[in-house]
Amino acid sequence: MRARLALLVAAVSVLTLIAFLVPLALLVRTVAEDRATVRATADAQSLVPVVGTADAATIRLTVEQLAAESGRPVSVFLPDGTVLGAQTPRTPAVALAARGQSLTGESAAGREVVIAVQGRADGTGVIRIVVPQHELTAGVTRAWLVLALLGVILVLIGLLVADRLARTLVRPISDLSAVSHRLANAELDARVTPAGPPELREVAGALNHLATRIQVLLVQEREQVADLSHQLRTPLTALRLEAESLRDPEDAARITAAADGLERAVTGLIRQARWRHSPAGPAASDAAAIVADRVAFWSVLAEDTGRAVTLDLAPGPLPVGVAADDLAAAVDALLGNVFAHTPDETPFAVRLAPDAEEVVLSVADEGPGMPAGAVRRGASAAGSTGLGLDIARRAAQTAGGRLELRTGPRGGAQVLLRLGPPTSPRQA
Repeated sequence: MRARLALLVAAVSVLTLIAFLVPLALLVRTVAEDRATVRATADAQSLVPVVGTADAATIRLTVEQLAAESGRPVSVFLPDGTVLGAQTPRTPAVALAARGQSLTGESAAGREVVIAVQGRADGTGVIRIVVPQHELTAGVTRAWLVLALLGVILVLIGLLVADRLARTLVRPISDLSAVSHRLANAELDARVTPAGPPELREVAGALNHLATRIQVLLVQEREQVADLSHQLRTPLTALRLEAESLRDPEDAARITAAADGLERAVTGLIRQARWRHSPAGPAASDAAAIVADRVAFWSVLAEDTGRAVTLDLAPGPLPVGVAADDLAAAVDALLGNVFAHTPDETPFAVRLAPDAEEVVLSVADEGPGMPAGAVRRGASAAGSTGLGLDIARRAAQTAGGRLELRTGPRGGAQVLLRLGPPTSPRQA
């Protein structure tokens, strides 16, 4: 906007200056020409008494003296054909003046001032003075340069004023843009200070009102999610009591551990739902320990369904830039998809290894493959919520990485979760 306003002001200023300076420049040239012509005419008039009454010798002396003082060619044509002073042929203007008519004309040498002198006994004499071109334009170039410099200065002043004016408009707009980007990055406490013209102040007030309304609605939604999650604790408590009453200690311990893990997840969901701001420091966790723990948890179900599990785990620790609960939820989502989308007795492999500055988690199965659009949030071909891969994708983005879907080495689906180190920029 600042550039366009400056261009507009520059164009208007240049057009205005052209409209005024061009006629003024032409007027300056005309005045210079008229001034030189008037001086030459005055010099010629000063010779009239001498040419009308004196003899040829006196006229010659006077003409040579005037030519030396003025620096112009001066000629006197007597009626008998004698030419005194500058020896030049008779021009049409001289022939016309010999008939008694004074005039000013243009010639190749410059401007020609011709005056008829009557009263001589032998006829009409003619005085001719030529004003050279350099005298006609004396001072014009300097005046034009002064006018051009004045025009440039005026244009620069106009650009400076336009830039100052544009800044008063652009700065509030930039502040509005910055606050909108902060709101988009979940900084819901960002507000803009109204400034600028009344229209921009009104927009700033509307943006602040919108941010406040979004914050209120988000708080209400979080409270509802927290309340809903809190209600899940009652059936979890009942499930734990049922598990403790089982006769088989191993089954009781396994189900109790699953109930404890589910309760931890619900507790984390409540805590996360009630957050007002992002955590102060960067999130970090050990990917090796979390993947090993979650694979061990799912291995029991894999054994019950006849699935062979291949675990290739690089020695830890393998720090990544995502919270432990989020990474565990992502791993559970990937492994849960294997059980949800492949038939029983389908083998799968889990591999965790560093790759340059990233840590890559690979979950590959030998099932029918991943359906198209499975990574889209809320999309599922198996009757689930369709949020599993989206949870994994968001965890990868939190760590500065990404989620990739491929065809596995044995024709099934392969999901790669690339996780950056704890110092990676966190992305929305």
